[in-house]
Amino acid sequence: MLKPSFITGICVILLVICSLEAWAQPTMPRRIPRPSAGGGGKDSVGHRTGFEDSLTIRFRYLDSSKMQTFDSSIYDFTKKLPIPWYHYHLGNLGNATNSMIFSPRLNSGLDPGFHAYDVYTYKDYETKFYNTTRPYSELIYQLGSRLEQVIGLSQTQNILPNWNAAFSYRLINSAGVYQNQNTNHNNYRFSSWYQSPNKRYQNFLILVGNKLESGENGGIGTEEDYLATVSQRGSIPTQLGVNTGGNRNFLSSDIRTGAKYTDATYLMRQQYDLIGDKDSIVTDSSVIPLFYARLRAEHTISYKTVKYRFSDMDAYVDSNYYATKYNLTGMGVPNTTFIIQDLWTDLTNDFSLYQFPEAKNSQQFIKAGAAFQMLTSSFDTGITKSNYHNFMVHGEYRNRTRNQKWDVEAVGMLYINGLNAGDYNAHISLRREISKKIGSLTLGFSNANRTPSFIYDTLSSFYLGDKNRNFKKENNTEIYGIIDLPRLKARISGRYTLLSNFSYITMLNQAEQYPTVFNILQLTAEKQFRIGGKWNWRTWLVLQQPTGDPPLNLPLFLTRNQIGYDGNLGFKNLLISFGFEFRYYTSFNADAYSPLQGQFYYQSDSTAKLDFPETAFYLHFRIKSFTAYLRAENLNTYQKGGFTKNNIIAPNYPYPGLQIRIGVYWSFVN
Repeated sequence: MLKPSFITGICVILLVICSLEAWAQPTMPRRIPRPSAGGGGKDSVGHRTGFEDSLTIRFRYLDSSKMQTFDSSIYDFTKKLPIPWYHYHLGNLGNATNSMIFSPRLNSGLDPGFHAYDVYTYKDYETKFYNTTRPYSELIYQLGSRLEQVIGLSQTQNILPNWNAAFSYRLINSAGVYQNQNTNHNNYRFSSWYQSPNKRYQNFLILVGNKLESGENGGIGTEEDYLATVSQRGSIPTQLGVNTGGNRNFLSSDIRTGAKYTDATYLMRQQYDLIGDKDSIVTDSSVIPLFYARLRAEHTISYKTVKYRFSDMDAYVDSNYYATKYNLTGMGVPNTTFIIQDLWTDLTNDFSLYQFPEAKNSQQFIKAGAAFQMLTSSFDTGITKSNYHNFMVHGEYRNRTRNQKWDVEAVGMLYINGLNAGDYNAHISLRREISKKIGSLTLGFSNANRTPSFIYDTLSSFYLGDKNRNFKKENNTEIYGIIDLPRLKARISGRYTLLSNFSYITMLNQAEQYPTVFNILQLTAEKQFRIGGKWNWRTWLVLQQPTGDPPLNLPLFLTRNQIGYDGNLGFKNLLISFGFEFRYYTSFNADAYSPLQGQFYYQSDSTAKLDFPETAFYLHFRIKSFTAYLRAENLNTYQKGGFTKNNIIAPNYPYPGLQIRIGVYWSFVN
C-alpha cells in the first residue's frame, strides 16, 4: 500500500508540472479591478484583447441566459472555502454547519430535511455552462492543520464552436483536532451545452454527485473541564465513538460512527424554437446564422437519488448514550452496527412553453408549464417502500429592458395534486438602475406555503418524537430591499420575514411546531473604507431581531471586518492582499446539535459568547495565473501556555486553537 506521504508528494509534483505548463502558455494582459464591498470584480478573461492567443470565456446558469465572467478578487478567502463567514461548525472542516443569519425556506414540495451539510455539496442549479475560445483548467490544492486537505480540478473546453463540455471534482478531507470528527467528502460535476448551427435547438446536460462522510462524536465529554485539564486536544474523550486518539490517516474514509450522505442528479433540458425570425452576421470570411425566438418549447427530465444514513459500527460501546439521550435501547450486543436511513428517488418530467414579446430581446419572456413528479422512498432498514407523486403547474415572467435600467422577475409554482398538494411558492422582484453614478435599487417579495420537511413526518426513520403528532403546513413570507452603491463600495439591505407554523426540534430529538405568527427584521450593510494609500477597511454588519419569544436562536449583532493592504507593492504582475480579519457576534443561545438526526436544535441552557473577536492573519497574492492563500486563524485563542482558549459556539463542540491554512490555485489555458 502506498504511504500517505508518497501520495501527497505525487499530488504536489503533478500540480507543479501543471502550473509550469500554465506559465509557459502565452497569457493575455489582465485588468485588475478594485475589490468591492459585495465581493465583485470581473476577470479579464471575459474580454477579447485582439491578440490571437487570447482567451474569451463566459458562462451562464441553466435558468438564466445572461452570460457572466469570472470574479478575480483575492481578498475574500470564504469564496474558496465552502463554509460561509456567517456559519459556525462543529470543530472541523467537513462537519455540520449552521447559519447565524436567519434565512426562511421558501421552496415548496418535497424537502427531506437534511441541510447541515448543504455547504459541502455541488448543486445542479449552480452548474455553469461555458462558452470558451480555448480549453481552460484550474487545479486547487489546500493544506491545513491536522491534515486538512482540499483538492480540486476543473476543466472546460468547446468540443465544437457550438458545443461545450465541463468537468469538476473536489475532495475535502480532514482528520480534525478532536476524536471521531474526521471527514471525507467527494463532489463531482459534468455539464454539456450544445446549440445547433441554426440556433434553434439547445441541449443542456448535468450530472452531479456528492458523497459526504463525517464522523459524529456527540461533542466532548462533560465529566470534567477537559479543555482546562487536557493539553492534547486529540486525547479529550468524546460522547460518541471509540476513543482512539483520532484518525490521522491521509485520505482515510474510515468513519465508524457518523453521517454518510450520498446523492446524484441526472438532468437533461432540451429547447426548440418553434417560431422566430432568422437573421445573420456577415463577416469577411463567413456568414454566422442567428435566430430570434418568438415561441419556444422546452422539456426537462431529471432523475435524483438521495440517501441519508447514520451508522454506528460500535453501537454497543455507545448504547448508554442512545438510551440516555434518545431513549433507544437494545443496542448492547457486541459487533452490532446501528443504522437508520432515509432513501429517496425522484423522477420529474417538466414541459414548458416560452413566448418572447420582442424577438431581439431574449431577456423578456413569458413562460408557462406543468410537471409530473414520481417519488419512491425507503425508510428504516430499507425494507419498507412507498410510492408518491406530485403534479405541479408553474409560470414565470422576466423582463430586462434593453437599456438595462429595469429588471423584472416573477415566478410561481402550485402543487395541484399528490404528496404536497396545496403547496405553492411565489416570488417577484424589481430592480431599477438609479444612475451610473449612484447605483441601483432592488425590491422583492416572496411567499411560500410548504409541507414541513420530511424529517417531521412520522414515516421518516429520523423522526423520534410523538408518533401521533400532526404538523400543519408552514407559511413563510419575505419582503426585502437592496441598495447597491458601487462608487461608494457599499451595499445596504433590509429584510422583513413573517413566519407561521414554524417547525423545529428541541430537547435533542423532540419535533415541535410553533403556532404563533412571528416576524424577524434584518438590516445588513457592506462597506469598504479607504484608510490611506492602498490600505482599506472592509466591514460586513448584520443586525437581526425577532418579535415575541419564538424558538429561534440568533445573535442580535454579527460583524466581519478586514483591515489590510491591497495593491502590487510596485511589482507589475503582482496583486497582493494582506492584513487582519475579525469576526464578532453578540452572545446568544446557539443551536445545539443532534448527531443521530443530523439536525441543529433549539436550546436555552448554554450561551455562546466571545471575550475577543475571532482573529486571523491573511496573506493572499496572485502572480499571473498563480494564486496563493496563507492564513493563520483563531489567533484569539492564545493564552499563557499556547492557543488553548478554544471558542465554543455549538454546546460541547469547541473550535480548534491556532489553524494554519495554505492554498494554491493554478489556472491555465491549453
